[in-house]
Amino acid sequence: MDRVGEHFVPAGPLAVRWLAYELDEVRAGVSARARLRLENAGTAPWRSGEREGVHLSYHWLDPLGNPILWDGVRTPLDDVVHPGETVELDADVLAPRPPGGYRLAFDLVEEHKFWFQELGSTALDLPVEVRPRIDERRLKVLIQGGDDPETRAALAAQEESLVEEDAVAVAHLVAGAAPAPDWSRLLLNAHAEGWPAVGGAVEPTGGLASHAERRRLAAWAPGGGRNPRFPGPLLFPSLLDGLEPETYEGLPAYSGSESLFEGRAVVRLRRRSGRRTG
Repeated sequence: MDRVGEHFVPAGPLAVRWLAYELDEVRAGVSARARLRLENAGTAPWRSGEREGVHLSYHWLDPLGNPILWDGVRTPLDDVVHPGETVELDADVLAPRPPGGYRLAFDLVEEHKFWFQELGSTALDLPVEVRPRIDERRLKVLIQGGDDPETRAALAAQEESLVEEDAVAVAHLVAGAAPAPDWSRLLLNAHAEGWPAVGGAVEPTGGLASHAERRRLAAWAPGGGRNPRFPGPLLFPSLLDGLEPETYEGLPAYSGSESLFEGRAVVRLRRRSGRRTG
């Protein structure tokens, strides 16, 4: 563990002295482990309840100290920590998106009342370089419905090379789906930013472009921008970490949390034999 240097500790009932810390590698959108050693430097004991009492938490700040995320994950105390006692805590730290340089400020919080820093204690402020969620840009594509010349040609024209082995992400298409050339690049960019599930826009073409089908797929129309709170499932998703797709309107889909709709990643879809068109 790295030792914490001298810092101001106020007199009073609630005060903390930081002694040492250890922080694992931090990747965008992923929980990292931190271990901290700290001392109760006040005159009152620390106690944790399920939703009350004293907890360890953190803030994510930009390099200038502006808050990016204020209320971090809470870590309770295992036992009462009396004045003068030292405790070591393991904490989960959820990294922000996108990757880059941040400041991670650990503090104690008396739930529903105040942070210790508001009472004069010093937060443990650490510069942290948040790394991309993926190091290598390797995308595998699984196609439902067999071989299709249009789909095959669209995949051959991708800006990013596609792989069959050792992929970090798996995208799901159907025969007759033709992604735009920048589709793979946009998906991998979003994964690097920290998103485990990414899906894009769908544009019906040819015989599929009936009024009923366009209405059915209107929510996924191109031009919608990026939306981390997209109300429907992602279509033709690209997934990390062993996530599995489901089915929506006969198409591969994903409706779990921590997902991003990337409206610039367009898949053009023609009618396939046997597909319901309304």
